[in-house]
Amino acid sequence: MRNQAIRKMMLLLGTAVCAMTAGLAAGQAWPTKPIRVIAPYPPGGSSDILARILGQKLTEAWGQRIVVDNRPGAGGSLGTGIAAAATADGYTWAVGSVAPIVLNPLFYKTSYQSLRDFEPVSLIASAPQLIVVNPSLPVKSVKDLISLAKSKPGAIRYGSSGAGTLPQLGGEMFSTVTGAKITHIPYKGSPPALLDLMAGEVQVVFADMPVALPFVKSGKLRAIAVAGARPFPLTPGIPTAIEAGLPGFVLDNWWGLLTMKGAPQNIIGKVNAEIVRALKQPDVIERYTALGIESVTSTPQEFTRIIKSDLTKYLKVIKDAGIKTES
Repeated sequence: MRNQAIRKMMLLLGTAVCAMTAGLAAGQAWPTKPIRVIAPYPPGGSSDILARILGQKLTEAWGQRIVVDNRPGAGGSLGTGIAAAATADGYTWAVGSVAPIVLNPLFYKTSYQSLRDFEPVSLIASAPQLIVVNPSLPVKSVKDLISLAKSKPGAIRYGSSGAGTLPQLGGEMFSTVTGAKITHIPYKGSPPALLDLMAGEVQVVFADMPVALPFVKSGKLRAIAVAGARPFPLTPGIPTAIEAGLPGFVLDNWWGLLTMKGAPQNIIGKVNAEIVRALKQPDVIERYTALGIESVTSTPQEFTRIIKSDLTKYLKVIKDAGIKTES
């Protein structure tokens, strides 16, 4: 009886070892077929462009085609949900950013929870929000904007790329930090908000850097602060919001690569190492600079900590501002 139990135990152990060895071998051989990267926004957007820049480098390194699969809808939640439901075999990845990974699960009842359903792999880019005003407005600094807003409570209107977005939270953080109430005007994306800013329909926008920076460079908009924790290398001479008088005001948008929870760790390590190598290449940095985005990377653990920190931070902003959510 005892011998039978021992034989059964040895058989189970042997099966487990074989499965582990097979999994490891598969991971070592990876990739053996094309890899899908889901971009949860339309072609031409930041997530799509970054996926294609990175995909080109990964194709060159591994000899396997990287297929960018655009799945726009629901503010990035549709494509992100599709990615979360994919098989965790290392052949499906997703480009995530603050909106679909952090904000959407806080605002809405999404089909996914970021840290429950995804394995963060590496950051791939970062860009702080830019606080921009119409040049005709008598505002040349954050202190000017605070004074104007306090002199006309609720009269200063800020445009955002929509309800539940990082630019909206920027406006709410401004009101909370300064005590100067400004009124939210949501748009369907950053471009129409910036067009109305240039037309004088709104007075300020907490804008996505890649979209707003070209208008600042052309003189059509005035940047009064960059909402990063440190000066942004692509906007020399523009103070951070903290330096300009907004304590603790940091609105960094980031983009990163994620895969499904349970994907082989050796594959995640291999992808992370290749991302770090690829994003140091001069041609990649040059293309990023043209977009108004900084090339950054991280370990999976660092990326996970950033997501956790942002979830805590923006949940507090939502509660402090009394913003209604569906979640």
